[in-house]
Amino acid sequence: MLQWLLRNVVLKIVAAPIRRRLAAFEEATKYPDKVQFEVLRRILKQQTNTSFGKDHHFGSIAALADFQRRIPVRGYDYVEPYLQRVLKGETSALLADQKIHMFAMTSGTTATRKYIPVTDQYLADYRRGWNIWGLKVYRDHPIVRMRPIVQLSGDWEEFFTDTGIPCGAVTGLTAQMQMRIVRWLYCVPGIVGKVKDPIAKHYLALRLSVPRKVGMIIAANPSTLVNMARAGDQEKETLIRDIHDGTLSERFDIPADVRCAVARRIAKRHPERAHALEEIIRRTGTLYPKDYWPSECVIGNWMGGSVGAYLRHYPKYYGDTPVRDVGLIASEGRMTIPMSDGTPSGVLDITSHFFEFIPEEEGDSPNPTVLSAHELKEGRNYYILLTTAYGLYRYNIFDVVRCTGFFNRTPLVEFLSKGAHIANITGEKVSEYQIIAAMSEVLREMNLDLTAYSVAPCWDDELPFYGLFVEGTDLANREQGVRLTAAFEERLARINIEYASKRESRRLGPVRLFLLPNGAWQQWDRQRLTRTGGTLEQYKHPCLINDPKLRGSLTIESEVAVSNA
Repeated sequence: MLQWLLRNVVLKIVAAPIRRRLAAFEEATKYPDKVQFEVLRRILKQQTNTSFGKDHHFGSIAALADFQRRIPVRGYDYVEPYLQRVLKGETSALLADQKIHMFAMTSGTTATRKYIPVTDQYLADYRRGWNIWGLKVYRDHPIVRMRPIVQLSGDWEEFFTDTGIPCGAVTGLTAQMQMRIVRWLYCVPGIVGKVKDPIAKHYLALRLSVPRKVGMIIAANPSTLVNMARAGDQEKETLIRDIHDGTLSERFDIPADVRCAVARRIAKRHPERAHALEEIIRRTGTLYPKDYWPSECVIGNWMGGSVGAYLRHYPKYYGDTPVRDVGLIASEGRMTIPMSDGTPSGVLDITSHFFEFIPEEEGDSPNPTVLSAHELKEGRNYYILLTTAYGLYRYNIFDVVRCTGFFNRTPLVEFLSKGAHIANITGEKVSEYQIIAAMSEVLREMNLDLTAYSVAPCWDDELPFYGLFVEGTDLANREQGVRLTAAFEERLARINIEYASKRESRRLGPVRLFLLPNGAWQQWDRQRLTRTGGTLEQYKHPCLINDPKLRGSLTIESEVAVSNA
């Protein structure tokens, strides 16, 4: 009955305004220059009476050139003083909206965590992008309409500010705010985001969703879905028993309040489903999603940048299930809306935020060329800047993107990587600043000097990791190298909470130490300087080398095992 009600009543009520929104968005993409300036004008008008707006004379800005002259291209550091006032309760320092639902937390490129205020306008922009994305998926895959959705979210109440505002993952808040009747579509309720143990969280998500005929599986990071599929196979006997008996195993670290919240969903017994799962194992020897969920369901996750490497695992676990990129989206805001399967490219979300672009080759220039959306060139790479209605202005998120074409006159944009000074295997966004800060503390405490060192991402099909590359002669013995590496990782995890999270959830392996021959870094620096030009006096050895192939290009004398997995 509920399924019929959702398909025949709720879908029609909800879909009509969303269809109009999709049609309006597609029409807007014909006039990106006009639409973008109108978005900028609206944002500045709304924020004119904030302290930031007054300090930057928003009321007298009449043209794009005025805006660009008054506000520099900067990162989080530029608005942080105003946000600190917001955190203390002075909302009007940065925001016209007086209500802050929460602060979305993200890892900064410095040691400072970033607080992104989630206001009514934030939620409106956030939902608009997801609604357009979802309706386009349903248009392209009508068979999955109103089928159950597996979507993993985070905890939106990790901690609270001194004024009592929650801080955490915005996905958790939006899951909590869904209409009650729509929540039935989602197999995994928002409270599951409070489960901290990754194995327990993946198990609970499967326990709630495997009995249902799933139509869509959404988790921004593909490593999450790979690990969830592996967890289901590793715990297949327990999973089948729980599904058969209507129980939830006590072996997993699931808080009591979460168990209580999902009790009604868990209680129903599914003996027929359990027998079908047993038959899958008898036939294949494994229990993977490709065998227990419909082949026509759709996966939504990131496909661009380094995380795309995880997609090679999908045929093994998910078969030929179509994949739709969820878009270039971060706590700071959504930047693209993909409109087709199998590509990381998406249409720039020109109706939500105001965007500017800096050519990649001018990223370090003190006075770079700044382009508007309609001025991009296909095949060129850029740094993307965003101005939002919730306090971010000409904000450099340090994402390098490529213009892959146009949808009408609006650019299609593909995420490539974080900037040259940031490495990102699976969402951790490790910056060179963080590497240097962590290592400086450790060297000081150990009273140790290194001739040079570098950290680089290292790909591994089972568990990628970061490598610490040090000349062996800089260390007294291997034991000192073990202590150095373990202490460095502990500091890095303390500085970068996203790195700590990815390690805890086993999406990243522990840092490994690689010992190089004496003089190896001096030779490497000379070769690099020859390739790139410049003078030796201006040259700085990179402490973070964002090259997964670095390990294969160096002569490594030995690898030292570090027991901090």
